[in-house]
Amino acid sequence: MNTVLAAEAGSTTARNLTITLFLVFVAITLAITVWASRQTKTATDFYAGGRSFSGFQNGMAIGGDYMSAASFLGIAGIIALYGYDGFLYSIGFLVAWLVALLLVAELLRNSGRYTMADVLAFRMRQRPVRTAAAVSTITVSIFYLLAQMVGAGALVALLLGIKPGTTFLGMDADTAKVATIILVGALMVIYVTVGGMKGTTYVQIVKAFLLMGGALAMTLLVLAKYKFNLSSLLGDAASASGKGAAFLEPGLRYGVETPGDALKTFYSKMDLLSLGIALVLGTAGLPHILIRFYTVPTARAARKSVLWAIGIIGTFYLLTLALGFGAAAIVGGQAITEQDKAGNTAAPQLAEALGVDFLGGDLGGATLLAIIAAVAFATILAVVAGLTLASSSSLAHDFYANVMKNGQASERQEVNVARISALVIGAVSIVLSIYAQNLNVAFLVALAFAVAASGNLPAILYSLFWKRFNTSGAVWAIYGGLLAAVVLVFFSPVVSGAPTAMFPDHDWQWFPLSNPGIISIPFGFLCGWLGTILSKESDEEKYAELEVRSLTGAGAH
Repeated sequence: MNTVLAAEAGSTTARNLTITLFLVFVAITLAITVWASRQTKTATDFYAGGRSFSGFQNGMAIGGDYMSAASFLGIAGIIALYGYDGFLYSIGFLVAWLVALLLVAELLRNSGRYTMADVLAFRMRQRPVRTAAAVSTITVSIFYLLAQMVGAGALVALLLGIKPGTTFLGMDADTAKVATIILVGALMVIYVTVGGMKGTTYVQIVKAFLLMGGALAMTLLVLAKYKFNLSSLLGDAASASGKGAAFLEPGLRYGVETPGDALKTFYSKMDLLSLGIALVLGTAGLPHILIRFYTVPTARAARKSVLWAIGIIGTFYLLTLALGFGAAAIVGGQAITEQDKAGNTAAPQLAEALGVDFLGGDLGGATLLAIIAAVAFATILAVVAGLTLASSSSLAHDFYANVMKNGQASERQEVNVARISALVIGAVSIVLSIYAQNLNVAFLVALAFAVAASGNLPAILYSLFWKRFNTSGAVWAIYGGLLAAVVLVFFSPVVSGAPTAMFPDHDWQWFPLSNPGIISIPFGFLCGWLGTILSKESDEEKYAELEVRSLTGAGAH
């Protein structure tokens, strides 16, 4: 099987098809955004889509928001390279939704209006809590934005067929990556500033259909190639991976046993536990996911939307199994790592190989590659739009309206500031992404999850379930968890002191784990508890009101 990217003619066809399909998707979604802008008249329309979406629509949009480039490209790649251990990401991301469903979805929908801080500040002093929540939201969102936009830049050379020594429209690979980052950034700002939550939600619904359709088609082709014999597929995957039977067993990447080095073995197992904790708890603290619960009219619809999301996302992660093992079997581990060391191009490479097999020749490979490439672009665009909306909403609603203007801003002023914020956050993300092109995308996503679980989740859970919790506790929990996660990652092998680090030539690491969650998440809860008991402030009446509102929806907007 020829796993090298298609010959020059096929490459040109793939490039033209990719650009055409991408432009078609952009044209359709821009039309949706302009249509949505005509329906966006109030702050509720801009922030929460007028609370007009059904449980199914919102479930699709949540799926579109959640199934990012890291899910589609990253998980398929990590399964293709590490087999059983790669599937841990799928399990972690999926189980996380049970935490979101059982602990936060309905209560958050009943208690807030537009942002996470509405719940946190309900029974506390507005300014310090909303400021902390805005800082945390923007930090998590920008790390997530960087991951998507750096991923877009890294993929563009493959998707447009630009190789070392070749150019496209006079641009070499590096210049084309920068141009792609700027284009993605500009489009996400347009989606948010023009369409608000309505436009962004419809873009995510369209993208979810595209992604599910693309993944399902590839899965069926992989299974058809093996006559739906899973044993044969897994056997070929293990052989072609170069790792043999170990490919289908745990311990290839996480929980690695190092003979004669008990400490290294212990750290590897702790790293696995730490990653799992961050993945499972992170979702319930992700700002761009939390604001989706406000787009439905009732708490029942919020529950239903999470159930739909679990079904859609669960199905998708099952499909990543076939994509990952299919890529290992059909493309081969060596060909995948030659194209991209992290395996991020495994799914597009699989699409090309399947196209050659089923559609015939280089043209067939180029066609299927182009379709999957366009789906990958659509995925990145939809997710960055959701993230930008979350961070601009927090900046406008929490910081501008409630901290700077002390709740006296008009709806028109608030929405205008949100639009300006989207422009500023988009510009910052574009600049940082251009300089962050060499950073590891998986690291950025894992950091966003760890920060969300360390800072936001303790504050949300304490606020909803602990009567004694107060302003100091909320501020300590958010800043404490945020700082702990960022500092531990900065001093971990992810940043320095390892061949795969961001700065492999430097060594200032002293924290032995790549994932900080096992320390930073309990630290966030500890800070929230300590801040609360050291402060005498308490408002049990407000807690009782919040409890009634969160459980019944009485007084909810």
